[in-house]
Order: sequence, then C-alpha cells, then structure tokens
Amino acid sequence: MATWKTLECIGAPHCRHECGFAELDGTFYLFGGRRVQPVDIFDPKTKTWRHGSPPPIEVHHFQPVVVGAEIWMLGTMKGLFPRETPLDTILIYAPSSDTWKTGPEIPPERRRGACGCAMHSDGWIYVVGGIVDGHYSGTQAWFDRINPATGEWQILPDAPNKRDHAPCAIVGNTLYFFGGRESGRHNGQDFEAMPSHTIGAVDLYDFATGTWSVHPEPLPIETAAGGTGVVNAKIHYVGGESGRLEAFNEMQIFDTISGVWSLGPPLNRARHATNCCVYDGKLWIAAGSGARGGAPELTSIECLDIDGA
Repeated sequence: MATWKTLECIGAPHCRHECGFAELDGTFYLFGGRRVQPVDIFDPKTKTWRHGSPPPIEVHHFQPVVVGAEIWMLGTMKGLFPRETPLDTILIYAPSSDTWKTGPEIPPERRRGACGCAMHSDGWIYVVGGIVDGHYSGTQAWFDRINPATGEWQILPDAPNKRDHAPCAIVGNTLYFFGGRESGRHNGQDFEAMPSHTIGAVDLYDFATGTWSVHPEPLPIETAAGGTGVVNAKIHYVGGESGRLEAFNEMQIFDTISGVWSLGPPLNRARHATNCCVYDGKLWIAAGSGARGGAPELTSIECLDIDGA
C-alpha cells in the first residue's frame, strides 16, 4: 500500500491554518488563514515554493472553488476568535495576473463562514452549512447556490443536519456533506466543549430530484476541518480535529459506488484546518494546524499516490 510522503522542497510557504489550498492548471495555491499573508504558490513538478500577492483583507475558514481561470472564496470569515464575522462579498483570486478582486455580494440573511463549497457540472457553486457568529453561535443547515456567470443567488432546501467546519464534495449528480461540528451548540457558554460537538451523519443531496437524505453509513471517526479530495469516485477525508488535543492523521475514504467507508494510509503529520488538492493521480495536503485550535501552524506538504495505493 502506498504511504504519504513528506516532500523536501525548494523554499517554503508561510505557516498558516484555516486556509485554502487549490490546484489550477497544474499549480497549487495556498492562501488565506488567520492574518493577511502573501499567497504561497507551489510547482509540484519542481517542488518549488514562491510567493504571490496578499489578499486585500483577512480571509479564513473556507473551501475554495476553482471557476475557470479564477479561484473563488465564499462562505468565509474574518476577524478574531471567537466572534469572527462572515464576509459580505465573495473574494476572487486570478493566478494568471496574481491579482485579487471583489465578487458578487452575498445576501445579508445568508452570510456565514466555515461552509462547505463545491462546483457542480451545471455551472453553479453550491454552499452548505456554516456558522453566522464565528465560534460563538448560529450553526446552520442552510443550502444555497450562486451562478458565477451572473451573480444570481438562490436559496435551496436546508440540509438534514446543521454543521460548520465541514467540507462537501460532489461526485456525479450527488453532493456529499460530512464531518464538521455544531460549534454554535454551546452559545458562547463552553468553548472547551465546543470541539467535541462533532457530527457523524453523512448528508446527501440528489441533484436529479432536488432532495436530501442521510446515508446509513456515518463517518467512522468524527472530526471537523479535515481536507477533502475526490479520486476515482472515492471521497478522501484527511485529518481533522475534535475534542482531543492532537489533530488527527487518519484518512477516511468513502466509496460512493459501494456506499462504504474505509481507512487509508495515515498522514505523517496530523493536521486540520486546511484543504486537499488532487493532481496527477495524487492527493496533496499542506499547512494547517497540528493540534486542536491554531498551534502549531505547519508549513510541510505531503502527497499520496492514489493510483499506486
């Protein structure tokens, strides 16, 4: 079985967590997180890091979406723990020019952060879950979509379970919403217990029927803020955090054909609060935090040869 490899690189990214990690045209972009920092740009062929321009504002807690030649950030937050605030507009990065711009406005009544976001083949970006008041209160089951070409925003039926710090993935004509937690359950009363409010249920949205259901197989190890990548109709959910001090190094794999979860090779470095990239038959993960909360922030990058696993 293939194992994760920690890469020896030329240069290094900035340490960061609650960040985005995305691939576009064979290049990886690591951006956002707490504090305003330059974009870190990685060439997987030469294993070289270089730096781009910083975003105009702090942006964190998001799942980036590639839209054509741009990377969109929506369902994001800014500010300090525990009362972070959601951004009122979409933030867009153009790698070809290394420039940032403001995208469409998000309806005031649907603004939240720590959402799951994914692009469907119908050309719409789907946004699910999230929390309206940082880590304090207001976890939601909201489900929306936006048309990048027109900026049109549509409200869709709520997911079965409210959650934040949860990714989503689209495989075929189904959206899978899993992991995460209900950070707002404590309503600002018990921050120590908050990371333990994880959600095991796997919510499925059928684009053909426009309906939600809950899969009978829950997430085996309940964690929030793991990275996600889809390879060969299998969803790979990597790392994460919960109530324990150390982050998770486990990789949980959901076969969307058989509907069964399994465990894959563990990470070399446990981490959460980052994303995964899929490129060249491999799964890649970088940065994040090695323990519950925000420290230590990491700079390492690992890859797993899925085709060779």
